Amino acid sequence: MDIFMLYVLPALVGVGIGILSGLLGIGGGTVMVPIFRLAFDMSPVMSTATSLFTIIPTSVSGAVSHIRHKTCIPSLGIAAGLGGAITSPLGVWLAQISPAWMIMLAAALIIGWSAFKMLSKAFKMKNASPVAAESLQAAAIQVETAPDKSVDSATASATTTTTTTASGGPAGPSPSSKLTRKQLLVGAAIGLVAGVASGYVGVGGGFIMVPMMLSLVGISMRQASGTSLIAVMILAVPGVIEQALLGNINYAAGIAIAIGSIPGAVVGARLVRVVPERMLRFIFGCFLLLAAALLVLNEFGILS
Repeated sequence: MDIFMLYVLPALVGVGIGILSGLLGIGGGTVMVPIFRLAFDMSPVMSTATSLFTIIPTSVSGAVSHIRHKTCIPSLGIAAGLGGAITSPLGVWLAQISPAWMIMLAAALIIGWSAFKMLSKAFKMKNASPVAAESLQAAAIQVETAPDKSVDSATASATTTTTTTASGGPAGPSPSSKLTRKQLLVGAAIGLVAGVASGYVGVGGGFIMVPMMLSLVGISMRQASGTSLIAVMILAVPGVIEQALLGNINYAAGIAIAIGSIPGAVVGARLVRVVPERMLRFIFGCFLLLAAALLVLNEFGILS
């Protein structure tokens, strides 16, 4: 029974997270934090620390794929990652001195926001034109939190290949084009903000970086998704090292979930074309809302 709880169950959970990630592009942290806290009964600090630890291999895998397909801007990702690497230990330190309920409340707010974004995307898909709806349903790379892949990459791909977009915005620079020094400095500043959130709550930080990269740097959604993953795999490292030195990481659960998520992501990516994404977004969005509510209720002892 101990072997099942320590290794088999986390691996199975990882497969489920991987499938959802492949189908919807959701960030693993929004799922792992409530699962570690509610299902595995980890402390708030251990839940966020183990989630942050597990995010690194996931983000590395995703970043390599984006680099290979040239759907990211590595220089911007590195700049944001280095900025976040400076402040993620600060987030870890804040988590150490914060009351447990405050950490979980922050996590619940982020998870709730991710649920809102996922449900709003589902409602937009309903009202989209047939061509747009088809493009939206084919999309599976939206990072709703960190390493987490919070933007719909396939949607952006369909958007950037047309002459006009729904928002009328630019397609963004090509991956091979060089950004200005000012844009790279803005990217580093974005990373500074994301690093604190990542270290504190145990998520990748994509929920902060993606919209800021879109509005402040001026890159496309497709590029922002892959670029944020490059940043996450860098900025999470100092926070994980600090959590490891503090003894807050459950390595067995983290490694088992990471191992399970790899084949799960492959399966999820293959299911994108056959599973209705809109229905999945509704179901999973409701699940995230429920998880956020349960986190709050649990921390205040209402479930006891």
